[in-house]
Amino acid sequence: MVLIPWNFGCAMQERRKQIARLLVAIVAIAILDIAAVAESSALTLAIAEVQIRSVNAPEFAEEQLSDTASASRSLQVLPSRLADANRLPPSSIDSPVQSAFQQYNGTLSVESPRDSPDQVAIPTELASAPATFWFSDSPDNQSHPETPASTTSVLASDESADPAVLRNSLSPTLQLPGIEPPTDYTNPLWVTPTEAPYGFSGPSGVLPSEIQTSSHFIPVDDRWRIGLGDADRYGKGHPINDDYPGVEGAWYDPYNQNVLKGDYPIIGQHTFLKLSLKSLSLFEGRQLPTPTTPFEATRNPGTTAFFGDPDQFLFASYNSVAVDLFHGNASFKPNDWRIRVDMIYNMNNLTADELAIVSPDVRKGTSRFRQDVALEEWFVEAKLSDLSPYYDFVSARAGSQFFVSDFRGFIFSDINRGVRLFGTRHSNRDQFNLMWLDQTEKDSNSLLNRIDEDRHQNTLIANYYRQDYLFPGHNINFSFHANHDKPSMEFDRNDFLVRPDPVGVFQEHDIRSYYFGATTNGHIERINVSSAFYYVFGRDDLNPIAGREVDISAYLAALELSYDRDWVRFRTSYLYSSGDGDANDTRATGFDAILPNPNFAGTEFSYWGRQNPRLFGVELTNRLSLTPSLRSSKFQGQTNFVNPGLHLFNLGIDGDITPRMKSINNVNFLWFDETSPLETYLFTGEVRNFIGTDISTGLEYRPLLNNNIILLGGLATLIGGDGLSDLYRDVNGNLRNHLAGFLEVVLAY
Repeated sequence: MVLIPWNFGCAMQERRKQIARLLVAIVAIAILDIAAVAESSALTLAIAEVQIRSVNAPEFAEEQLSDTASASRSLQVLPSRLADANRLPPSSIDSPVQSAFQQYNGTLSVESPRDSPDQVAIPTELASAPATFWFSDSPDNQSHPETPASTTSVLASDESADPAVLRNSLSPTLQLPGIEPPTDYTNPLWVTPTEAPYGFSGPSGVLPSEIQTSSHFIPVDDRWRIGLGDADRYGKGHPINDDYPGVEGAWYDPYNQNVLKGDYPIIGQHTFLKLSLKSLSLFEGRQLPTPTTPFEATRNPGTTAFFGDPDQFLFASYNSVAVDLFHGNASFKPNDWRIRVDMIYNMNNLTADELAIVSPDVRKGTSRFRQDVALEEWFVEAKLSDLSPYYDFVSARAGSQFFVSDFRGFIFSDINRGVRLFGTRHSNRDQFNLMWLDQTEKDSNSLLNRIDEDRHQNTLIANYYRQDYLFPGHNINFSFHANHDKPSMEFDRNDFLVRPDPVGVFQEHDIRSYYFGATTNGHIERINVSSAFYYVFGRDDLNPIAGREVDISAYLAALELSYDRDWVRFRTSYLYSSGDGDANDTRATGFDAILPNPNFAGTEFSYWGRQNPRLFGVELTNRLSLTPSLRSSKFQGQTNFVNPGLHLFNLGIDGDITPRMKSINNVNFLWFDETSPLETYLFTGEVRNFIGTDISTGLEYRPLLNNNIILLGGLATLIGGDGLSDLYRDVNGNLRNHLAGFLEVVLAY
């Protein structure tokens, strides 16, 4: 409990009474002020009424103003009321009765001539002058108030001596707004500075829809080519090697905005053109196990070893011109329609040190040069519908096009003809694809499509991507592949048999295979995670190694973990491809893909993944593939599910040495999963499982910090193990370790 002294309570009561009395006084004063202001406003309105009625009815003005004394008495009240309302002494306001008209310098007059009672003339010189209200009781005073006969005037030139901030907001004002003569904004029209937009914009493709009629509004039809002033932000004069804003470009300049690169519309507001030029040159030296063809001929008479000189050199050059015409808002929303064509010219040369490598005809020598021109990509695309207000859509594309069915390209990655239905959902969080391919034959040397030849192979692919699955930044892909490889026979451009595979039973056969799988890619917290799992089933009506119809049932699983530390990434990965434990039964359990190009375990740089060592008429592993499929060619041969399978364990380290240079390093340990298919195919005894150790290193150099110039090089070796020795050792029981190196030069515009 708190005790308050009695006298303190009395003081508080007295204080409250004083506050109440003060509030009553303030309210009373406010009421008086409002009454005074209202009375002065009423008088002002009365004067205005007299003025207006005097204009329209002069007889009324004569009647009201005939008694000057009465008018004077009625107007004498105004000064005191105005002074009271503005808290000014009455002497600060002019007397309401003037002896005559004042010179109207700085006054506002309203006249009503007898002959024109409906007209009101306001001199234009009085736009900013203080106002004076005057009344004329003489019908002869019609034109100008310089020599009036008799006048009753009210001056309000000195409305208040107080600053505006101190004036009573409720007091009426006697000053009328000024009237300015209208301004002609059409003569002359205001013209904007004619400055060019940044980069190379080219001529506008927008026809004018309206002309300029006022300086208030200037029609700008082409919103992409609004002129901008010359800007040198850093005062360096736009150096070439700096990433510098506000640079004027040229038609050949791909680094700044360019109408030929799709930065400005070429037709209208929404139709863009993107022109791409690209040159890829490959220089590759390699060592591959190479037979000496002792029964036909040899370059080295007296050679008794089955495997001869392994050296080979490959040169290939791809030069392409691509035109991409699309309608939309550049990259701001999906295209309404799109047309793309890509023409490629290729020349390639292979030189070997043994015969029967470039052609089965040993008379063709050891070198082969070929040229090829192909329309590689050609398609049309159209948006079918919008699925949401967040730019979700569904579109269709028909023609030859590039497609990868999962994150890493384990099953299908190729350019081929087909029809694709694709789109997005949930604000682009989900993506879906439905693809049907009617594949064309590939050229044996350039690997380009031969548009006029059918491959007799149809593929259906459906996949669905979901971003931020379970964890932010962790994405998942579910996919289904159906592949129908029809019976056919094909000799490649070098006269080698590629279909059916030249092993075992030589007969055309039909393969139907179906793949279900899920892959992930992204990160969980700071750990980068990439995984894949596929199961394939189906039927091969006559497998050449098994020599019978087989039921397909095989698996593939892969996992890659990596951790980024500053500029270095540490990687480890594992891949399992199931093998066939019994090549002579009715089940084919060796995994094979349709057209793989896996970005896994350093495939592009490793010896095992990049090279294609041959084993008689087939390849032990295909170029840019990982599984030992025992098929004649990844591009022209048929899938083979009677194969040894693979275990691959990888350790890798990648480093961004500089912003321009990146290093990729890998060590792969390789084992066959099962060796029965190899033993059956080679009619040999035991083949052991350990293949060997694949060591590779690579460098990627981008001198301009972009993809316009890329130098990519790599060096790899395969140190053979017991399994590889059982396949490729010489007559002395020795196995040679092979090397391979390459250099790619990419120039792009």
